[in-house]
Amino acid sequence: MSILIDKQTRVICQGITGRNGTFHSEQAIAYGTRMVGGTSPGKGGSRHLGLPVFDTVAEAKEQTGCDASVIYVPPAGAADAICEAIQAQIPLIICITEGIPVLDMVKVKRALSGTHSRLIGPNCPGVMTAGECKIGIMPGNIFQPGKVGIVSRSGTLTYEAVFQTTREGLGQTTAVGIGGDPVKGTEFIDILEMFLADRATEAIIMIAGGKGDAESKIAAMEAAGIKVSPSPARLGKTLAEVLNG
Repeated sequence: MSILIDKQTRVICQGITGRNGTFHSEQAIAYGTRMVGGTSPGKGGSRHLGLPVFDTVAEAKEQTGCDASVIYVPPAGAADAICEAIQAQIPLIICITEGIPVLDMVKVKRALSGTHSRLIGPNCPGVMTAGECKIGIMPGNIFQPGKVGIVSRSGTLTYEAVFQTTREGLGQTTAVGIGGDPVKGTEFIDILEMFLADRATEAIIMIAGGKGDAESKIAAMEAAGIKVSPSPARLGKTLAEVLNG
């Protein structure tokens, strides 16, 4: 099992004909992700990377039955792109774009309220279920199907946790980068609840940020019974020690 995405997830890309949309869609397709189309206003009816291109997300959903959208739209238009996906009732929206104005994201949060859409990001590396589905910019070659769920605000540290758990032979269920912006769609607690409910996820690595210094965060986590790695370089070994008793 996994959380959020699996090999059955049908994905569209908003901004598919742009440089980033093209490159990362190619990578997703190569990994085996079920990319079913994309959007690029004014280019509806054409094909790109062998996939149909639509003018709107609503058209894309109607024609492809997609249940996830990944957004590679420049900052000025990214909030509108998210809102368009919300209006089209896309269940999972993953926004990779960084640099979206905070006030724009406040409007997005209001638009999300009361809907059935979940937003991951913005300013995030995406979501990846090892061996099944890659949505975003995470490097697929470091993943290995396994039993560790990973959630982080930092893209780089997400990759580090993935690499180390692969090296230790633990592998991953799903890795989620929630993004580092102050206003985002999904928080740590949301992802932790999903991992706890997932039978295949036997352990979780959380790389936290937020307010407070390192000492206060470590103290709070240890008081809650959480094992804290002494450094990012020992994430995998610390977890292996816990799992192996």
